[in-house]
Amino acid sequence: MQLVIIAGGKGTRLGLKDIPKPMVQIDGKPLLEHQIELAKSYGINEIFILSGHLAHVIEDYFGDGEKWGVKIHHIVEPYPLGTAGAVKLLDGKIKDRFMVFYGDVVMDFDLDSFIAFDKKFANSIGTTLVHPNDHPYDSDLLEINKDKVVTRVIPKPHDDGEYYQNLVNAAVYIFSPKIFDYIEEGISQDFGKHILKKVVENGEILAGYETAEYIKDMGTADRFEKVKNDWITGKVSRLNKKNKRPCIFLDRDGVINPNMDTKPTLEDFVLLDGVAEAIKMINQSDYLTVVVTNQPMIAKGFISFEEVEQTHKKMETLLGEQHAFVNGIYFCPHHPEKGFEGEIPELKIECECRKPKPGMLLKAAQDMNIDLEKSWMIGDSVRDLLAGKNAGCRTVFISDKESEYADFVVNNLKEAAELLLKGKCF
Repeated sequence: MQLVIIAGGKGTRLGLKDIPKPMVQIDGKPLLEHQIELAKSYGINEIFILSGHLAHVIEDYFGDGEKWGVKIHHIVEPYPLGTAGAVKLLDGKIKDRFMVFYGDVVMDFDLDSFIAFDKKFANSIGTTLVHPNDHPYDSDLLEINKDKVVTRVIPKPHDDGEYYQNLVNAAVYIFSPKIFDYIEEGISQDFGKHILKKVVENGEILAGYETAEYIKDMGTADRFEKVKNDWITGKVSRLNKKNKRPCIFLDRDGVINPNMDTKPTLEDFVLLDGVAEAIKMINQSDYLTVVVTNQPMIAKGFISFEEVEQTHKKMETLLGEQHAFVNGIYFCPHHPEKGFEGEIPELKIECECRKPKPGMLLKAAQDMNIDLEKSWMIGDSVRDLLAGKNAGCRTVFISDKESEYADFVVNNLKEAAELLLKGKCF
């Protein structure tokens, strides 16, 4: 696969004068060099660098790429063309699916997994990498369905009162050459603002690859200092999907929000006190955060899949407003007991995902390469604790009672987060 790196940034907010933004140094090397080395480590050895501002600095440094064991082609835009407009310069030069990086993004992710995922959508126009962040309210968002296909592109600003999946376009793509048909020549256009929305609304299949790996832009001075520190401390490489990560699994009702035992309504869903603060603490650690919740009222016919998913959008939106996010949401719609008016027969089964069985935790572990032995299950019922134990995790019980299945008992999620993250549990 060929790689295209869009490297036309000026770095004005970083105070750069003599070098373009992608040439800023991180741990002794230009960011662009780190990106080239990442691609090379996964067997990508032909790279197109699209540059503009101070393009000669990039070309003088990298030349034809021989020093790095790759072939580099330098393409200079005649004037600022935006991310998509610059890529249009390659129309006719690329004949197969290709990958795109933005040159101002610090990243370390498993390219093999990304490419393998894209191969499942051979007839698609491409795949975009998506992930949650701690400021979705001012980000360009995407929505994907259960088949991992993008159904909606939601540019900022968002409509007041609407709830969204916290899935941010991470500006890493794999495209079919068909993408060139959607980009006008010689006009400044961006993928996030213009092209993706056009593609989806025209009925093209655009897949969404979800990941919790480290992919962050360094556009401001504050962000730059943070990503530099994350690189030096090893966090950037540590979060690569090839490395197993620990997770804190959370039950939903009674842990994140008040119990909704009767038919839940979207209006009734609120976050419990301290929940966003607790999840934000987890986000800042190396732990993943995954919600695993039984939703038997779907099987009983009391509520629809769509209503549950809308509730989860509200949860993600409310968390995002307080700079917190979850890396995944898994719910079980089944219920084994029959006899409810309006029940859904095909969902009235004994399944492997309904807690206390560990199916949801095991599925998340498979999807995200989670180290279950170093993970925790936090819940407010014995079935939550048993699900955690059955998956090989340790457990925290939110209750005023003891349980033989709980490693620790606390009053709320904030106490649980402080316990786990401040080393009080060891």
